Amino acid sequence: MTRGISLFVCWCSVVFTVGTALQNFVIVDLAMLEHTMRLAGAPPADAAGFLTGFRLVGWVFIVGNALGVLALTRRRWVLWLVVVVNLGQAAGVFAIRPVVFRAMYELYGPVGLLPSVVTDGGAVVLLVVLATWWVRARRRLPVG
Repeated sequence: MTRGISLFVCWCSVVFTVGTALQNFVIVDLAMLEHTMRLAGAPPADAAGFLTGFRLVGWVFIVGNALGVLALTRRRWVLWLVVVVNLGQAAGVFAIRPVVFRAMYELYGPVGLLPSVVTDGGAVVLLVVLATWWVRARRRLPVG
C-alpha cells in the first residue's frame, strides 16, 4: 500500500467512525425507529428490540472503521479489514429500506441523512478508489 493510499484510507476511517457513531447514537434512536415502523405499517412496539440489534451492528462498524486507522502501518491485513468493513457499510446503500431514510428526513431534515450518506456512500467511493489502485498496481508488476 502506498503512503498516499494509506493516508486516504486512514482519513476515510476517521470520518466513517465518527459518521457511524453519529448514525448509531444520535440519528437512530427509539423515536426515529418508532416513526419508521409507523410509516412502514409495522407495530412501533417492535422498535426497542430492533434498536438493540441495530446498535450492536453499529458497534461492529465503529470498531471496524476505527481499526482502519491502522492503514498507516501499511499491513496487508488492515487493507483486507478495510475492504470487508466497507463492503458491509456500502451495502447500506442498498439494504436500508427507503422508509428509514424518509423517517430520518422527516424528523431531522437533510442533516439526518448526512451520516448515512457519508458512511455508506463514502464506503462506495473508498472501495472504488482501492479497486482502481489495486488494478493499477497489478499492471505495473513484471510478468514472468
